[in-house]
Amino acid sequence: MFARDIGIDLGTANTLICAKGRGVVLVEPSVVAINERTDEVLAVGHEAKEMIGRTAGNIRALRPLRDGVIADYGITSEMLKKFIRKVRGNSIFSKVRVIICIPWGVTEVERRAVNNAARTAGAKEVYIIEEPMAAAIGAGLPVLEPTGSMIVDIGGGTSEVAVIAMEGIVTSKSVRIAGDALDAAIIAYVKKKYNLLIGERTAEEIKIEIGSAYPYPDEGAMDIRGRNLVDGLPANLRLTAAEVREALSDNLYQVIDAIRSTLEKTPPELAADIIDRGIMLAGGGALLRGLDRLVSEETGIPVCVAEDPLNCVVHGTEIVLNDLHQYGSVLLNAE
Repeated sequence: MFARDIGIDLGTANTLICAKGRGVVLVEPSVVAINERTDEVLAVGHEAKEMIGRTAGNIRALRPLRDGVIADYGITSEMLKKFIRKVRGNSIFSKVRVIICIPWGVTEVERRAVNNAARTAGAKEVYIIEEPMAAAIGAGLPVLEPTGSMIVDIGGGTSEVAVIAMEGIVTSKSVRIAGDALDAAIIAYVKKKYNLLIGERTAEEIKIEIGSAYPYPDEGAMDIRGRNLVDGLPANLRLTAAEVREALSDNLYQVIDAIRSTLEKTPPELAADIIDRGIMLAGGGALLRGLDRLVSEETGIPVCVAEDPLNCVVHGTEIVLNDLHQYGSVLLNAE
């Protein structure tokens, strides 16, 4: 029997869905492949991601979300519809109650777009939880207590810094510097220094394999392939971890500046709690080697990485789904 309540972490890079009582039931890239001649959706998720950069002229693989918000409403609705159908099978899903995670501080227009996309995909009731709150709950922070907690959620499109206490976000700052921006920085660095053009997939692989925010023992290098911009021919290059760190540096310090800015706006009593309890890193960006050490050195505050940073938001949503009586106060109306 299918649970009628589901939670959706609608991310720029990936969409994760959890179902009440069943845990995480779907993890797929937020990618859609469409036929531009007919506007037909050909594939979503993993199948569509495999088509990026490898499709015929009339087929385009794209991400319908940018910087954590809907950039293409129609395609997002189709993607959600197909994902929900994967989760629900052939059961009737017009009665589904959905909780969707969105970035903090989105506009009313963006909120309505999320609501409309979910309802078009088959949801009967739609509620919203802000991503920093969901990430904090998923990371095990005491969001219902009169104690200050700081969460830094580094996703695909945005990095969100928030101080949370007593069921609410006290102060927060969102910057459009996250996983996608780090990939773009690597592409720009290699292009500028070596006249070599590499793709998004290669940049992401570089970031995961040898990327870091702080020097680490036995740093390595990685052989990459791209197109030489001088003669247009394929070329190989060996890129070192130190070079990747240099490429990422400016973007990482923008995230650190957002943390400092948020701390400056935090009430003194809550700031004291954060100094005692430390800063929690979540999101895929938290997996970057040495990021916790860099943030700690720059802020003078202890920093730890969530146990499962990639899934903090969806796990937080799952906790809310399973205990709406206790956590219902953190939800917002999607209308």
